[in-house]
Amino acid sequence: MSTTSLPSYVAPSVNRVPSYSREPAAHEQRLALSERNPGRPSGSFVKQSKKGDFVLQLYGQDEDSSLPVYGTGSIVDGVVEVLRSDTITRIEVKIEGYLKIREIGEGGHSTINLFLEEIVLWSREADGGEQPPSSLPFSFRLPESFTIEDGKAYPLPPTYGVKLSGFPGFTANTDYSVSVLINKPNPRAISSKAMGLIVGTTAITTPFNYRPRTRPPTAIPPPLLTDAQGFVLTPEWTLYESTIQSKQPGLQDIQTKLYVPSTKVFSIGDIIPFHLSLHSTSMSLATYLPLSPTAKSLGSKKPTQVQLMRQSTVDVRNLENPGKLRRDMWIVDCIGEGTITLQADAPSWIAYSGRIRVAPDITIAGFKAAGLSVKDFILFTLNPPEPAKCPFYDLRQAVPIKLTTDAWATPNGAGIGRPPSDHSSEN
Repeated sequence: MSTTSLPSYVAPSVNRVPSYSREPAAHEQRLALSERNPGRPSGSFVKQSKKGDFVLQLYGQDEDSSLPVYGTGSIVDGVVEVLRSDTITRIEVKIEGYLKIREIGEGGHSTINLFLEEIVLWSREADGGEQPPSSLPFSFRLPESFTIEDGKAYPLPPTYGVKLSGFPGFTANTDYSVSVLINKPNPRAISSKAMGLIVGTTAITTPFNYRPRTRPPTAIPPPLLTDAQGFVLTPEWTLYESTIQSKQPGLQDIQTKLYVPSTKVFSIGDIIPFHLSLHSTSMSLATYLPLSPTAKSLGSKKPTQVQLMRQSTVDVRNLENPGKLRRDMWIVDCIGEGTITLQADAPSWIAYSGRIRVAPDITIAGFKAAGLSVKDFILFTLNPPEPAKCPFYDLRQAVPIKLTTDAWATPNGAGIGRPPSDHSSEN
């Protein structure tokens, strides 16, 4: 993984990172309402208290899943089963989400409450009964957005965590949970600030994964063809040009052309296509060939690469008790490597076609939520293993893209890539 910071890349390209807005842009689409609740699975997620007196059951979950999973606007519903009700005075369910940013060294921190819902299922005082019912159902619809103190609204971010090493180091996490709190009378009750409850209270708590879903607005376009001048550009593709500068007099610069599908929106499960062509004199191209995308790599790293990168940025300027450094910090990770094959060539150009597969451990798309943002981009690099001996300078070119959780589908939902049915109502 690379932890190189973005300012070392070509500034004009990196500054074109896509915006992250609450409403879909013209080139994006939200899943149709008819697809938001395609059917509830029969399974449930079950967790019980340590003594087995109480059980939390969450509906609409895979029985073999380690954690519950919900999507945009999903309904968190279930039941609390009371197997032993002696001396209980109150039973409530708490559903919450929060974003935490913490400075590892100096102790600065910031916590943003994304939402908090407390549902009283039963209380002896209000219901006038000595014993609660054996089964207490509950239901809560997750909000689709949250608002910070200055009034700015953001879409509810997915469950995510990142650690930024260095000095100072930072961690940023978005977490969600469902808790059942069973209160019992205790003459020596002691308040616990760390747990947010009274000592003696029985608690059942489970985190859950929040996974908002999106899909590309269109299918991946057909590949480009070549003619006597190189690739033939079509409206479905966008061209990004740059220059590999020569160090030697008489050796002409090489013009690079990187072609990416125009929407720049891809599913995590897609194989992302691209085309790359190099244009110059035959002498310059012949000199460059040892560094070409299809040349054998020298060591563990190819001198020419096309990669998919992810930038996680933490805004540390608004921390409570901040350290001396007050600025944005980020980490850049490689989340996909491109494979490249020779497509065609001529005396004045060479054409390549390539594909990028997203790493299998990537499960969420990019987002922006107050002090935390995640953005993705395609990075084309020329990084000679021996820069002093190479007749060309290095090159960095970044193309911002967006990833989605689901593949493209036809407008009626019957096409390739239709998302699997689940219980969530999703974005």
